[in-house]
Amino acid sequence: MKSKVGKSGRTDKLASLGDFEILPAGETPSFPLEKTEEQWRKQLSDFQYRILREQDTERACTGIYDDHYKEGTYYSAATGQPLFTSGAKFHSGSGWPSFFQPVSPDAIVLRWDCSHGMKRIEVMDSGSGSHLGHVFEDGPAPTGLRFCINSASLIFVAEGEEPPLIVKEYLARYGKPDS
Repeated sequence: MKSKVGKSGRTDKLASLGDFEILPAGETPSFPLEKTEEQWRKQLSDFQYRILREQDTERACTGIYDDHYKEGTYYSAATGQPLFTSGAKFHSGSGWPSFFQPVSPDAIVLRWDCSHGMKRIEVMDSGSGSHLGHVFEDGPAPTGLRFCINSASLIFVAEGEEPPLIVKEYLARYGKPDS
């Protein structure tokens, strides 16, 4: 069992989160990719903007990647950075795409989310801090984690397919992840 002490001085016990650091609720670090809200609105659809930039959630069982099992990689719709692989995807029955681990610990940032009367751990992409979903401790081995991610925050590229421009630009700038 791993413990973290929050700003309130209260200790929050977390199991099976490995080396992931969890930021306090409300803390917003700087991210490599910063854009104005106007730039985000131009890049993203209205629905993607609500999820990625305003921390909204799509309704359960409505996302295109919930029941999707092609081989490939899931990228951030905000940055084009690789986030998850199909090899880490599993059917959780939650109604959202679920993964037991990201492509690398550096692909995501975790932060306590105390909104809506719940205490959860928010998952953000590490490139822009865009909201992806939440992580829970009820996933399968080997991690025991369930990264519950909104389909609208993802771009899927099947193995052998040509990636979209946003992914090409990210990979050209930062290279491929170690996966």
